[in-house]
Amino acid sequence: MCLAVPGKIIAISETTATIDMEGNSITADISIVPDAVVGDWAIIHAGFVIQKYDEHEALETLKLLREAAQMGEVK
Repeated sequence: MCLAVPGKIIAISETTATIDMEGNSITADISIVPDAVVGDWAIIHAGFVIQKYDEHEALETLKLLREAAQMGEVK
């Protein structure tokens, strides 16, 4: 199963972006979305920013992912 996860772009250098993903910084290729800027929310999949994402939707998606993770921890 593949999962694309939202994150916030916190820095850009040429075709590479630093993404804040729930307090963790990752690096992703941004060449697919050349109009993305620092402060944008984006969907990241397999090391690539694949599209910009609405902040409200990003936060709601993260909330749902956290809830799903907690459900998996219940035994």
